[in-house]
Amino acid sequence: MVTARRFPLGSATTLTELEDDPHPRLALLRAHEPVSWVPVLGGWLVTRRDLALRVMRDAATFTVDDPRFSTARVVGPSMLSLEGAEHKRHRAPFTDPFRTQDVHDRFTGFVEQEAARLVEGIRPRGSAELRREVAGPLAVAVVAESLGLVDADAEAVLSWYDAIVSAVSDITAGLSANPAGAVAFDRLRASVEATVAAGSDGSLLVAASESMRLTLPEVVANAAVLMFGGIETTEGMIANAVLHLLAHPGQLALVHADPDLVDAAIEESLRLEPAAAVVDRYATADVTIGGADVRRGDLVVVSLAGANRDPEVFQSPDSFDLRRGNSRLQLAFAHGPHFCPGAHLARLETRACLLALLDRLPGLRLDPASSSAPRGLVFRKPPALRVRWDVPARR
Repeated sequence: MVTARRFPLGSATTLTELEDDPHPRLALLRAHEPVSWVPVLGGWLVTRRDLALRVMRDAATFTVDDPRFSTARVVGPSMLSLEGAEHKRHRAPFTDPFRTQDVHDRFTGFVEQEAARLVEGIRPRGSAELRREVAGPLAVAVVAESLGLVDADAEAVLSWYDAIVSAVSDITAGLSANPAGAVAFDRLRASVEATVAAGSDGSLLVAASESMRLTLPEVVANAAVLMFGGIETTEGMIANAVLHLLAHPGQLALVHADPDLVDAAIEESLRLEPAAAVVDRYATADVTIGGADVRRGDLVVVSLAGANRDPEVFQSPDSFDLRRGNSRLQLAFAHGPHFCPGAHLARLETRACLLALLDRLPGLRLDPASSSAPRGLVFRKPPALRVRWDVPARR
């Protein structure tokens, strides 16, 4: 039995600090208990980068394929919850469409136009809440476009997403899933089936079905996973990047002087505050890692947020520095066989959004009357990102 005496820092960790500002606690754990038993999580927390990589690379010992995996309980088996040959079969049809060049060729025009449209819509006002008025709508629109669902616009996709996420969250918290989640999943299923039957050009789902690798129910499950990742984490990624730039005027000035530095800003923001702060794995065998004796069946939580501020890898890890030479070593998109397939598309969306905001909203700045600190145990982003900018007086 794991005792508080063996892992005093982990045992003293609270959900409140992990949700509000986890970084001081993660730094303590990383330095003294890099793999620590954290009772409030019901499992082990891994905070050192080298150990995080070891866990994510070793799918045979640290798996996602476990009955407790909440997403699979709502949408069924998918690339998110399978390992080995089955994982590769589910993931393969979605790999090529998300390669860097394919993403650039297919999505650049749409993403840039949509980002410009959303920013133009708020420009006359002089103030806005960017997470729900720009970042979220952009992420939803891109997911709707990429899936190519028949008779489903961005608003419908968002409503399904919200209900499915709510059901997953209920199960994670040990509650009964909200029935609205099942209703939403049925509607998603019907739309996917209609899309595949129609053979819509350009739909990732039609391509996945025609590849003969996936059955129709498997296409539906993976559509839900793509919808979840494409909306939740991309919205957070955009909001966090905007927040970091506006909170550091000196770094913002560098981007204004050289817009090409926006890519460095994105990587540094991903490092400093990944939108997905943790990923879960389950031990398939007894194993010793980081001085901790993990038992078969134990939950192992990898802190991407902790790994991304490892001082052994990143000098002055708590600072936001666009000139940092190794920001791309961040693990915000996870690592190993479950590396996020939509990473390139998420980067494209964030880049287009940042450039549109900085180009079209002069004097863009945080609203001093509103807090914008990121929050969340699993997904971290500002609950609200209120900003102001200069609107020329009418003549």
